[in-house]
Amino acid sequence: MALTMNDVDRFEASRPRLEAIAYRLLGSASEAEDAVQETFLRWQAADADHIEVPEAWLTKVLTNLCLNQLTSARARRETYVGQWLPEPLLAGDPMLGPADTAERREAVSFAVLTLLERLSPNERAVYVLREAFDYPHREIAAILDISEAASQQIFHRARKHVAAGRARTEIDEAAARRIVEEFLAAATSGQTEPLVRLLTSDAVSIGDGGGKVPARAKAFEGALAVAKFMRGLFKPGKAKRALVGGSPDVYATTANGDPAVVVVLDGRVIGVMCLEVTAEGIAGFRNQVNPDKLERATRVWAATDHGEPLFRSAF
Repeated sequence: MALTMNDVDRFEASRPRLEAIAYRLLGSASEAEDAVQETFLRWQAADADHIEVPEAWLTKVLTNLCLNQLTSARARRETYVGQWLPEPLLAGDPMLGPADTAERREAVSFAVLTLLERLSPNERAVYVLREAFDYPHREIAAILDISEAASQQIFHRARKHVAAGRARTEIDEAAARRIVEEFLAAATSGQTEPLVRLLTSDAVSIGDGGGKVPARAKAFEGALAVAKFMRGLFKPGKAKRALVGGSPDVYATTANGDPAVVVVLDGRVIGVMCLEVTAEGIAGFRNQVNPDKLERATRVWAATDHGEPLFRSAF
C-alpha cells in the first residue's frame, strides 16, 4: 500500500529510537541501519490505518528482525578473523540513544555491548528494551510473544550475567579527556612504568581488525603485557607510517560514553580505542581498526566539531 506523508512522518519520528534499539541489539551501526530500513519496508506494506499503536508495532517488527539477524550473526562470527568487537559510536551520534540515566548510559558502553554477546538473543532483547529504554515487561512480553513472568525472569538472568562482568566508573566528558591525555602521555613516554601505574593488574587489550588491518587475534592480558603493547603501539616507525598511509592526528573524545582515543588520517577515522575505566584504574582497551566498522564514525566525525588534535602521531 502507498504510504501517506503522515505515515512517513510517523515512521521518521520513530527512526532515532528504532536505530538506537537496533544498534544495542546488534552491536553494528550498519546492520542497525539495514534493520530499520527493512522495518520501513514492512511499514510501507502494512495497512497503517489498522495499526492501533504504530510505535509498538514498529518496535515489535524491528526487534524480531534483529533477533533473526543475531542468530545468523553468531554463525558468521564463528568464522570472523580475529577478535570481534562492536562498532563504536562517537560523541554526538544520535544512534547512541537516550542517556538521561546512568543505566541507559551504561547500556551502550563498549564494555556492556561486548558482554551482551554472551547472552542469548532473547536475553539480549529483554535486557536492552528494559534497561536501556525502560519498556515495561508487559510490552516486552507482547513484542517477544512470551509471558510477562518470563520477561521478568529473563531480564533478571541477563542483568546478573552483565553485572558479573562489569565494574565501570561513570565519568563526565572533561574527566574522560583528562584520562585520555594522561594515558597518551604515558604511552608516548617510551617507558613501561608510567603505563603500568595507570592500569589495573588484570587489564586487557583487545583489537578488531576484521582481517583487513593487522590486529592480534589473542587479547593482551595483565598490566605489564598491556603496557608493553601500548608502548610499542605508540612508538614511531617508518613501517607504521607506511601501513596507515601517513602520520595521523590523535584526538581525545568519547565513544559509547567511554573515554576514547580517535585516530584520524585525511579526514578518515582509522582507529577508535575505547578505555574502560574503573575506580582502580584503566581495566580495558577495546581497539576498533576494522575499516568496515569505522565508516559511520568517519561520517559523524566530519559533521561535528572535534577541536584540535592532541598531537600528530609520529607513526
